[in-house]
Amino acid sequence: MSTKIPVNIAGNLVADPELTYGESGVAHAKLRVAVNQRIQGADGSWQDGEPVFHNVSAFRALAENASNSLKKGDPVTVSGELEFRAFEKDGERREARRIVAETIGPDLRFGTAAYQRSPRAAAGPDAAADAGLQAAPEAAQPAYSIATKGPVAAPPLGGPARADISM
Repeated sequence: MSTKIPVNIAGNLVADPELTYGESGVAHAKLRVAVNQRIQGADGSWQDGEPVFHNVSAFRALAENASNSLKKGDPVTVSGELEFRAFEKDGERREARRIVAETIGPDLRFGTAAYQRSPRAAAGPDAAADAGLQAAPEAAQPAYSIATKGPVAAPPLGGPARADISM
């Protein structure tokens, strides 16, 4: 039996992500994240506390994207569930903890990043049909216009959409 607790951490990668594939073909990335607590002394100066190291597991597309995007030393944020597991090794009972990631991203407090959509997510309606999902009807209009950087007004009864909304 395992216990799962929601958790968010921000720290630095201690090593490059390790990407492996299970027997069923599911991608699994292992990450190790160090989190340092900043402590303010009595004189007002800040010092680094003892680092806490977290094992992080990511699966499927998140695992592949994290492995392709991140490297040792990168500042990251991780959101997921803290999982505790008990097992026996050499006849001795042991416990382990890891964070099973739901999201992983670069920490942008001290730097910038360029986002690039992965080919699977940007493949369009054909990819949605291959995955067994229903594609949006061709008559559907976007709710946001990149050109005007604003919402698109959808007139009643299926008329043409307008990007000029006056308020």
